[in-house]
Amino acid sequence: MDSPAGGAGGGAVTPLLIACALGIEQAALRSALRRGRAGRSGRTPDAGPVTVLRTGMGPGNAERATARALGTDRNRGAAVIASGFCAGLAPGMNPGDLVVADETRGPHGSTPCTGTALLVEALSRALPGRAVHTGPLTGSDHVVRGPERAGLRATGAVAVDMESAATLHSALSAGSRPVAAVRVVVDAPEHELVRIGTVRGGISAFRVLRAVIPAFLEWHRSLLLPRR
Repeated sequence: MDSPAGGAGGGAVTPLLIACALGIEQAALRSALRRGRAGRSGRTPDAGPVTVLRTGMGPGNAERATARALGTDRNRGAAVIASGFCAGLAPGMNPGDLVVADETRGPHGSTPCTGTALLVEALSRALPGRAVHTGPLTGSDHVVRGPERAGLRATGAVAVDMESAATLHSALSAGSRPVAAVRVVVDAPEHELVRIGTVRGGISAFRVLRAVIPAFLEWHRSLLLPRR
């Protein structure tokens, strides 16, 4: 369940919208909130409500679902994190590795991400020993394999997914706000996925996704500090 609305002390709040494509991704993220892994029942002091949104697969669904969510009273002005699984592009990447985008790339150009270094530090604390890669996260409207993967790697991108670029573009089209993209590798050059359904048996990526929530909430809380 997503956390309730309202901030500590009844003051102004900054909501957090975490957008993912698949039901299994949403289940992983929501279960962490329910179990209180982040502390305070999925809320942080002086921060606003947290919503985990399932957008559906593909850039079109991601763009539309994000725009609808940000048009509601609950999420108006929300900071946005695009999350879930991705395909790694660099040799040596393994399922369960983390990718923190410094920018997303899509048909509308590139979108710089907010607080990349903070997210890397927070994820390294939450998942000690887990590899965290940073760099451009590129978008695609289909599952990328073989030679196409190598071609995207040649552009400097470290990973690819179908929704992050569209999610962040849609978020900023609805107004200025902090945005970020954090993905867990399920598919890498040496570990190609046969079909997305096999993610359920790919234990490592699912477990990692369940553990990222504390880092997301630390990033969320930090957004308020420079503005005080």
